[in-house]
Amino acid sequence: MVMIFAFLKKYRVSSIAALFMMLIELAVELMQPLMISKIIDNGIRQQDLSVVWLWGGVLTGSAVIAFSAGIASSFFASHASQGFGYDLREKLYDKVQSFTYPVFNRFFTSSLITRLTGDINQVQDLVFMSLRFMTRVPLVVVGSVIMALVVHVQLGLLLALTIPILLLFVLWVMKKSAELFQNVQLRLDKVNGVIQENLTGIRLIRVFVRMSHEVNRFARSVSELTRGTVSALRLTETTMPFILLIINAGIIMVLWFGRIEIAGGSATVGEVVAVVNYSLRTIGALSAFSWVVVSFSRGRASAQRIDEVLSTVNDGFETRYREEQKTLPIQGRVEFESVSFSYPGSEAATLMDISFKVEPGERIAIMGATGSGKSSLVQMITRLYEENSGLVRIDGTDASKMDISRLRGAIGYVPQEVLLFTGSIRDNIAWGLENASLEQIKEAAKRAQIHDTIKQLPQGYDTMIGQRGVNLSGGQKQRLTIARALVRNPSILILDDSTSALDVRTEAALLDALTSLSCTTFLITQKISSTASADLILLLDEGRLIAKGNHTDLMDGSTLYRQIYKSQYGEEVQHVQSSH
Repeated sequence: MVMIFAFLKKYRVSSIAALFMMLIELAVELMQPLMISKIIDNGIRQQDLSVVWLWGGVLTGSAVIAFSAGIASSFFASHASQGFGYDLREKLYDKVQSFTYPVFNRFFTSSLITRLTGDINQVQDLVFMSLRFMTRVPLVVVGSVIMALVVHVQLGLLLALTIPILLLFVLWVMKKSAELFQNVQLRLDKVNGVIQENLTGIRLIRVFVRMSHEVNRFARSVSELTRGTVSALRLTETTMPFILLIINAGIIMVLWFGRIEIAGGSATVGEVVAVVNYSLRTIGALSAFSWVVVSFSRGRASAQRIDEVLSTVNDGFETRYREEQKTLPIQGRVEFESVSFSYPGSEAATLMDISFKVEPGERIAIMGATGSGKSSLVQMITRLYEENSGLVRIDGTDASKMDISRLRGAIGYVPQEVLLFTGSIRDNIAWGLENASLEQIKEAAKRAQIHDTIKQLPQGYDTMIGQRGVNLSGGQKQRLTIARALVRNPSILILDDSTSALDVRTEAALLDALTSLSCTTFLITQKISSTASADLILLLDEGRLIAKGNHTDLMDGSTLYRQIYKSQYGEEVQHVQSSH
């Protein structure tokens, strides 16, 4: 939490001003019961109207001062808390962006969203409450007790006796409620996770007619959140009845013994009224204490969750010192030397002893069954993950020693899962290259075989894309993501099974257009039609490289490759021959 509230240093002037104004407000308010006692004892009881007018005027003026100071305190507290929340959210988002891929996967996406939104809001509210009320409440209580003792020692002691009991009770409630609200935030993560899954998979839910199932699943998660919230609030709300019971008992004792003191002549009516007034102010301050406890408990739980993200150390390769500082363009020579890899937390090896070498401008096709390690292999090139053993070299340099921004700046990556962003077609293609000109965008679209389709749209390149590209076909979305990669004019292009929705003719035209780029192309595919023109084919099976070579080499030397070929072409060839 210390790390989080260090963000307040930037707003220390506003914070100090808020506290100063609050102290002025408090000081004036604490003097008011004393003024009222003067009006009663020296004005009303003595029937001296001038004293009533004098102290009445002072009382009215003090009320105006207290009101103005309170408004100013709220203004400065709001400025500090809003600025604090803005900076903290920006820092937290920047921290998440800096995570290496393995570290990022430690957190659920829904949890990160909750921390960036709800948790930040809770901590922001805590800062405001601290500057405006949380420091005010104990000061009002302590100040009221002190002033009551100044007015009349014996009667003031009756009020003072109630404070230690209340303090112990409140500290216990704060500790217990913080644990409960921590649980509430975890349940909120779960609710957000269900919402995210449902909104992302709404099409699948409708096709499988699983709306009722998902509604019930959402209802169960919301029910758990509700139960947790009710438990936490039930505890915090019990503070008010207990506080009222203790304070009212103190007021009754003040009135009872005050009557005796008045009768004995050791106290005046004004003094008794002042002590009762201070008791009532203590009730007023503590009546908001349940609200303060809720805010503090929620803020503390949220601060711990935010601090968990901010204090997370990137234990990956992206934060290591880079020895390689060359500024020459990356040519695209890639070499794997005995590379083995397994995902963090998994004992099973994903890649085992992979070795191959490709020259700049070559096309490499990667084939294999699902789970054979194809996508994992190309992730070694992008440095999303780091090999456990072996070496990956780019242009003859150990890739782990290269500047990560320079390396990725030379890579055009088309993921297996299509992802389009909100905006126009032009924006989505230009997303791959900041400040890309319209001519560069069109050229990339032509190479991706999507330019003619875009021209037929009502607004052309300015056509807005629906949520997740809902108004585009699967093939159109794939070609747009390919254009987004091509606009970078990359030295290394990675197509992770991203031509699966393209017909043979379109895919052939795309591959033919890529030859003019002179970039090293890694093509993950299941189509023999895509591998035939490759300079090198890597055939993976359960994480092992079982065969490599061009199409002719593998047709001659790999039984598995021939089986794949036969499964795609064998029956068709036999059918054509028998028809003749």
